[in-house]
Amino acid sequence: MRSCNAVESGPMTRSASDTPGDRTADFGYEEVPWNEKARRVRGVFDSVAGKYDLMNDLMSGGLHRVWKHFTLGQTGLRPGQRALDVAGGTGDLTRGMARQVGESGLVVLSDINAAMLERGRDRLIDLGVAGNVDFAQANAEKLPFADGSFDCITIGFGLRNVTDKAAALASMARVLRPGGQLLILEFSHPVAPGIKPLYDAYSFHVLPVLGQLVANDSSSYRYLAESIRKHPDQETLLGMMREAGLEGCRYHNLSGGIVALHRGYRY
Repeated sequence: MRSCNAVESGPMTRSASDTPGDRTADFGYEEVPWNEKARRVRGVFDSVAGKYDLMNDLMSGGLHRVWKHFTLGQTGLRPGQRALDVAGGTGDLTRGMARQVGESGLVVLSDINAAMLERGRDRLIDLGVAGNVDFAQANAEKLPFADGSFDCITIGFGLRNVTDKAAALASMARVLRPGGQLLILEFSHPVAPGIKPLYDAYSFHVLPVLGQLVANDSSSYRYLAESIRKHPDQETLLGMMREAGLEGCRYHNLSGGIVALHRGYRY
């Protein structure tokens, strides 16, 4: 493994959570004090880290692998380049990008949650993916990397858990090199006819039961379902990316809009 010094620290984006006042943030359908959400989200992922990969397969019927494969097909990464996987969890996207950049490149797997980052590090080492991968516990809102450090940044199923999404988008845009691409893979709002009622029934009635049976934690998976509904829809997120200074922004709906891949570039 390489040292985090491979990518130098730089200025950090100021987060709205640093400002005083009585702001609140959504934690699923619950409104909590602005500075409280990160702690709540950390508790969710501390709880589910051990069963995270198994639950991903069970919840999506394996479709999460298809969505991530599609995302990796859009990176445009070449040998020798640098990539950052924000909120990378157990490292599925990191693993794919490590193959793309080769031995002469570098991928940094970052996550704000220590339990998830440890799980990802151990998994990648077990899979023999370590020589061109670095690990950093980092807040997406205040990434500790120099401006223009990366050719591609991914964030898969992590943006909806961020307290200040605008700050995170600005932070990721800052550490992209000119011409670099940001890829946001996230649950979104179904657009195909007839999907939404079925999707809602599955999310609010099946997922919590599955979470209880497999991970002994129904509340974390109830939060998952609620956080998806509170996340900005496709067009709103597109506008937020543009406000963060990204250009050429567009998105691809996957599985009828249950998931969307948003893309934008720094020029």
